[in-house]
Amino acid sequence: MKKVVVIGAGIGGLTAGALLAKKGYDVTVYEQAMVPGGCASTFKRRGFTFDVGATQVAGLEEGGIHERIFRELDMELPPATTCDPACAVFLPEEKEPIMVWRNPEKWQEERNKQFPDSEKFWSLFKTLFDASWRFQGRDPVLPPRNSWDFLQLIKALRLDTFVTVPFTFMTVANALNLLGLKGDRRLKTFLDLQLKLYSQVDSEETALLYAATALSVSQEPQGLYHLEGSMQVLCDRLVEALKNHGGTLKLGHFVEKIHTENDQVKGVTIKHRKKGEIFTENAEHVIGNLTVNNLVKMTENLPKGYGKRVEKLEPSSGAFVVYLGVDESAIPENCPPHLQFLYDYDKEIGEINSLFVSVSKPNDGRAPQGKRTIVASSFTDTALWWNKKKADYDQLKQEYSQRAIARLGEYFHLTPETIIHQEIATPLTFAKYTAREKGIVGGVGQRISTFGPFGFAPRTPIKNLWLVGDSVHPGEGTAGVSYSALTIVRQINHDERSASFSIR
Repeated sequence: MKKVVVIGAGIGGLTAGALLAKKGYDVTVYEQAMVPGGCASTFKRRGFTFDVGATQVAGLEEGGIHERIFRELDMELPPATTCDPACAVFLPEEKEPIMVWRNPEKWQEERNKQFPDSEKFWSLFKTLFDASWRFQGRDPVLPPRNSWDFLQLIKALRLDTFVTVPFTFMTVANALNLLGLKGDRRLKTFLDLQLKLYSQVDSEETALLYAATALSVSQEPQGLYHLEGSMQVLCDRLVEALKNHGGTLKLGHFVEKIHTENDQVKGVTIKHRKKGEIFTENAEHVIGNLTVNNLVKMTENLPKGYGKRVEKLEPSSGAFVVYLGVDESAIPENCPPHLQFLYDYDKEIGEINSLFVSVSKPNDGRAPQGKRTIVASSFTDTALWWNKKKADYDQLKQEYSQRAIARLGEYFHLTPETIIHQEIATPLTFAKYTAREKGIVGGVGQRISTFGPFGFAPRTPIKNLWLVGDSVHPGEGTAGVSYSALTIVRQINHDERSASFSIR
């Protein structure tokens, strides 16, 4: 059996490991934390279960990426309910939210009410989404890096795919200008808020084709889902599948170095977190469930051009997150499961100026009876948090906490009596528990230069060294990273079959 080492037990790493184990590979997944899941893991406090980062999942519908993968792994999908609305978006000084409904007709009615004369923009979105979704469903390899990859891309093309070609180099802002909607401030602000969640950047920079998919996937027959129990359920099912098929998961093991020789991967150096023991393991394939930034730092003899491209990337954002365990009386009646707040038109979106909020449902396993959880996050510049004296760091953390709680208090009934538990995470927290460079979240921004055919490939310049996760196509989210895992499994299988045929 070919030996495969997977670095990181995030959703992408676990998916790749489980699928390869099912196909007969000797798989070991090394995870530096003591729980699997990475940014989709959980932690428990005083009877509450908090989702660390990811709070919703796509791709559970029939034919969706998770449904396909779990069927391949002979595993049942975890129980989940659809998010409808997917999100309630509050713009500054507005008491009524914009409801992003799953039902297409309800969503069309809502947006016509909220953004009159914008239907031509949404019609364009639907045309591009439909074509892109059919294309993606045929499993293209993007970006292609050899003849087989290129052949998979060609096979996925159809005549209807070419409707997207004229829009390949357009941003969302370009489309708004083209359709005479440049002056619609509310529409642009709404798009900026939503896009920041899924693409790291706003409408001025987000590639139009990426945006059409990211902002349409919450409608039927697709949708966003709320897992029963917590996001950890998804990780646990993948760990079970990995072990059922003979794979191994080793927690508390930090991979320090990826070794190469003659432009081919040779193995890894690993440190046991608690014991301090350091050892080397050889492998025919190494899969990094890593940021592209981490990959460059860890890998010997990567081509200089690859490293320089990573250096030139615009910095990814970090996250400031408030975790609240509250009495149910803190939650307004008919509160949607996900909300987004923008507090000031005149400030740049980000920091505590905007908040994305996830609220647990009654009896969904995240809180004791009569209690609920609130997870509120805002994007932040990671540079603000590093290289500070402890007193300065603590003061910044306190200031952010106070502002976040104050703004959450404009919607939720937050008092000393209703707040039972409060905890904070900063980019330093994410760096400690996920080992992501500087604690960045969300992957590479989906600009024209870094999305789809122009992005980083799962197939790296080092033979048999692979990259999964939110740095590669199709980007962030559990569905995105799972697709990247499925892609490399197909690539590895093809490469191994080809090598075996050549030997014979």
